[in-house]
Amino acid sequence: MKIALFGREFNPAYFTQINTLLGALESRVSQFLVYENFFDCLKVGYTFTRPVKTFQHHEELDPDTFCMISIGGDGTLLDTITLLKDSGIPVLGINTGRLGFLSAVSTDEVSIAAEALLNGDFTLDRRSLLQLVAPDNLFGNFSYALNELTVLKRDTSTMISISAYVDGQFLNTYWADGLIIATPTGSTGYSLSCGGPIISPESRNFIITPIATHNLTVRPIVIPDSSTVKLRISGRSQEYLVVLDSRSRPLSTSVELVVKKAGFSINLICLGQKDFFKTIRNKLAWGLDKRN
Repeated sequence: MKIALFGREFNPAYFTQINTLLGALESRVSQFLVYENFFDCLKVGYTFTRPVKTFQHHEELDPDTFCMISIGGDGTLLDTITLLKDSGIPVLGINTGRLGFLSAVSTDEVSIAAEALLNGDFTLDRRSLLQLVAPDNLFGNFSYALNELTVLKRDTSTMISISAYVDGQFLNTYWADGLIIATPTGSTGYSLSCGGPIISPESRNFIITPIATHNLTVRPIVIPDSSTVKLRISGRSQEYLVVLDSRSRPLSTSVELVVKKAGFSINLICLGQKDFFKTIRNKLAWGLDKRN
């Protein structure tokens, strides 16, 4: 069994839990594939007894890798998407961050998580992605996002105008600081903080959410994820920012954006009984009322 490890630099206080996790996995793992920069962090506090191969790119991940473990917050797990791509390798998130919708396993649960992983006691939660179809080379060979695509103004003093079309039909022109096109997974991210709705992961939808819109009657809208969305941007500035999850690029206002659903999914490992509603109740502190 080969297991890949990905993460960022973390608080050394978590070494006890990480050592517990890796120690439990080593009983069955034949080889660890560790992201190179993360390996430099791990080897400070952990000595591997199994062979370790480091990697930096998608092509260096062995196709027979059992899973990838992301150690960090949701942002760390989002970064794994650029490495996993369409390989089908599932990912498990260990949360050393704060809220952790995607990295759902807390550091207190690492022993249980390791046992469940090794025994195959888990389910796969298929999450849809969106694809930036045009321009097709803006983000190199991977123009996909698990959470959202965001258009943002670059100038701090002026709005931008974003005209949106859904399947060729004019939706609206947004005078705003930006616009978010979010997947169901991204509904609990940036879109939520801008007033967008929460939709369950199995929903086949996209959410279009304006950021600080100047017209107060404009609200987020939910559309089928079979739709193709085209965006035209204008404004005083000649450039704006396009963001795919955590990656950003500047783009001229003369270039249109075309967005649609990706042709593949990402597999998230879910331990125990999957319960999205319990997750949002706990993470967002719903129902914290003495009457409950």
